[in-house]
Amino acid sequence: MKKYIKIARPDHWIKNLFILPGTAVALLLTDAGLSDVNVLILLIGFISTCFVASANYVINEWLDAPYDQYHPTKKNRPVVTENVQFKWVLTEYAILAALGFILAYAVNKWFLYTSVVLLIMGFFYNVKPFRTKDVPYLDVISESVNNMLRLLMGWFIVTDSSIPPSSILIGYWMAGAFLMATKRFAEYRMINDPETAGLYRRSFRYYTEKNLLASALFYALISTFCLGVFMIKYRIEYLLAMPVMFLLFAYYLSMGLDKDSAVQKPEKLYKEKTLMLIVLVLIAILVVCSFVEIDFLHILTSNALIRLDV
Repeated sequence: MKKYIKIARPDHWIKNLFILPGTAVALLLTDAGLSDVNVLILLIGFISTCFVASANYVINEWLDAPYDQYHPTKKNRPVVTENVQFKWVLTEYAILAALGFILAYAVNKWFLYTSVVLLIMGFFYNVKPFRTKDVPYLDVISESVNNMLRLLMGWFIVTDSSIPPSSILIGYWMAGAFLMATKRFAEYRMINDPETAGLYRRSFRYYTEKNLLASALFYALISTFCLGVFMIKYRIEYLLAMPVMFLLFAYYLSMGLDKDSAVQKPEKLYKEKTLMLIVLVLIAILVVCSFVEIDFLHILTSNALIRLDV
């Protein structure tokens, strides 16, 4: 069973903590308070997300096996090196998806609908003739949409009567695209051979270091713009957090330039002390700005001109 558990990637479940910002945004924008958040429902929602994500990982590992053999480290995955049988992979996929949906239904119907979309996106990303992961740029866009879906799932844990503003949805989606493009960039540099890179991932036949880096910058600009719009529109005090958010994007991109960069394994990023310090500072500023009114900042959102005394 060990190899079948491994291909479900439970070590990647930490990435599903990305649902928590959705919960935080719902608390900010709706009438719900912290006391209204059911911890049990939050836990059920998290576990549900993990099961659905693992279902996607299972088919990813199986269908990527012919290509992973060309990757320096992924060639050691169980589906490549061990006798993993398709019937058990398919059974595992079905069980994980079913468990995820059952738990999602226990949260509410909108959480369930979003979970179904999360599974469908994994299908389109991995399965031919769609297999969006083989198409340059679409591979990043279609994979990172899961980031937005996780935000929605966190939101629906708090309320099922509305959806978040488009600015935060697009900003969160494009933040995921930035992370994914930076990961692609780091992988491409690590392989250091365009021909081998193309055998491992078809989209790499069209990518170069230059256009991967440029695309990461493009996604970062869209993300920071949309997140900035959200922050200024709904809580002007969050403007003070923007420089730290910019620093976070810049530092992450600089990590992508490292040899054998840590950004290739997002599930291990919690071990990067400097990165985590920046994240914690950003969270701390956002928390403080959520409760402290800073009057002079509200002048920035006024339509009136700032008059000078003569």
